[in-house]
Parts: sequence; C-alpha cells; structure tokens
Amino acid sequence: MRLRLLAAAVGGLLMTSPARAVEPAQPPVEVMVIGAFHMSNPGHDIHNLKVDDVLAPKRQAEIAAVTDALARFKPNKVGVEWPADIVAERYKQYLAGTLAPSHNEVVQLGFRLAKTAHAEGVYSLDADGDFPYDRLKNFAYAQGFKALLDGLDAQTQAGVDEQARVLADKGVGADLRLLNDPARIKADQGFYREVLRIGRGFDQPGVDLASAWYHRNFQICANLLDIAKPGDRIVVIFGSGHAFLLRQCVTETPGFKLVEANDYLPR
Repeated sequence: MRLRLLAAAVGGLLMTSPARAVEPAQPPVEVMVIGAFHMSNPGHDIHNLKVDDVLAPKRQAEIAAVTDALARFKPNKVGVEWPADIVAERYKQYLAGTLAPSHNEVVQLGFRLAKTAHAEGVYSLDADGDFPYDRLKNFAYAQGFKALLDGLDAQTQAGVDEQARVLADKGVGADLRLLNDPARIKADQGFYREVLRIGRGFDQPGVDLASAWYHRNFQICANLLDIAKPGDRIVVIFGSGHAFLLRQCVTETPGFKLVEANDYLPR
C-alpha cells in the first residue's frame, strides 16, 4: 500500500512539473582544411618542392581559378599559417592595395580567398614548435636504423617529385587536388608512425619528433576552436603536412563538420 501511494505521489509530481525548455540545436561549424604547398620556396622543410614564379601571369590565372572555386563555399573566416601581428598588418595592406607583391601562399590563397568571398577576416592559427629531425637522424645513423630512415625519406621525396610533375604539367589547381586527396593525406601521415620504430629503451628520438609534431598541431587545433562560433564556415590553409591532424581536429570535435577541399577545388 505504501509503495502504491509513493508511486502515485511521484507520478503526480512528474505530471505537474513544468516542462524544460528544449534548447534549439546550434548549427555546426563547417571547416575546410586545405593542405597547400609553399609557394615562396622558403626551404624550411626536410623535402622542399621547387616552385616556379607564382606571380607569372599563367600561375596567377591558375590561382585565381582556385580561389574563385573555393569562394563557392562562402567562408566567413580564413585561417592561415602566419603569426597574428603579420596577418593583421599585411591583410590590411592587401585590402588597401599597398602590400608589396608576395609569393607566399598566405597572400596568394588566404588573402585572395578572403577578399573574393567577402569573409569577415583572416585569422592566424599558427603555433611555434620544434621538429627535432637532426637528433632523429643522428640516432638512426649511429644505432642501426639508417636503412629505415633513408627509406622513409625516399618515400617522402618521391611524393615531392610527383607533386612537382603535377604542378608543371597540370597547374596549381591539380597540385592542390593531389595534396588534398584523403588517401594521400593518410599515407603521408604514415611517416610519423614509422619513426616510432627509431629508438631504444629510454632513448626514443622517434617518439620525441612525433610528439613535437603532434603538440604543434594540437596548438593549431586549439587556435581554430578559439575563433570558431556556431554557423561559421572556415577555410584553413596550412602546409600539406598538417592536413591529417587538422582534419582529425575537425572530425573529432563535437559541433564541427569537415568539408572536403576537393569538392570545391577546380578539376
């Protein structure tokens, strides 16, 4: 009897309690990650693509076709691989028409896209980071891992050579499509799994290199999350080596949606 009375009382409370308001679903943050090549030949990577003059009329037409195609995504923000103070100063100059000609992909792709799409701004997402490759190489050569590292380097160089052929034969748009093919992005990331084999005991230079790379990309991911608001449409333009982890950042973050660059890049 007491149990029936208790159940009735609880039921009455449930029936008379005011309904909780259902919060409307927030629109997702749509993010397109574009893995790019370094157009100004900075030579900062272990393997560097040699790029011809992107200010030449042929390349300028190809780049304009790329940014016109990407503008169909209608991004309201563009994130780039430059420090914040430089982005702020140079994008202002770019809009005013006073920026000196630049080969850099931040200007050629990022600034041009933001202006073409009438985006609200260009944002710095970059973060400093170490890349202790020399320590990895010295250990590998001294401790019997030379063949493994040389093989990985040969694979990377083969990818750069393929990229150079595509750029020469088919142009900027085709080269970007190659770099942003999901299968290629996944294959390129395999380097960071294989270098984990280079080490012994407590001396693990492969782990140190991979950890440093992941740490930098986690910082870039955090910067992306910081600028994003529900409903944003953001294009992120970084060196292609970052693409795997930045795509992972987007796909594994609640409220974010990855948009494939190759759905927009010109064929």
